Amino acid sequence: MSEALTYEQARAELATVVERLESGGSTLEESLALWERGEELAAICQRWLDAARARLTPPES
Repeated sequence: MSEALTYEQARAELATVVERLESGGSTLEESLALWERGEELAAICQRWLDAARARLTPPES
C-alpha cells in the first residue's frame, strides 16, 4: 500500500473527512484539502478491497 494505513484506519479517517465536509463551516481552501484527502483515502480503501478480492478469486485456467 502506498500509505501505511490499514483498511479500517483509512475508512475511519475517510468517514471523519466526510463528516467535516458535510458539516460545512470550512474555508474553500480547507474544503479542497479535505476533498483531496478523501480522494486519497478512498483510493487506499479501494486498493485494499481489490487486493482482498484478488486473493479470494481463483485464477482462470
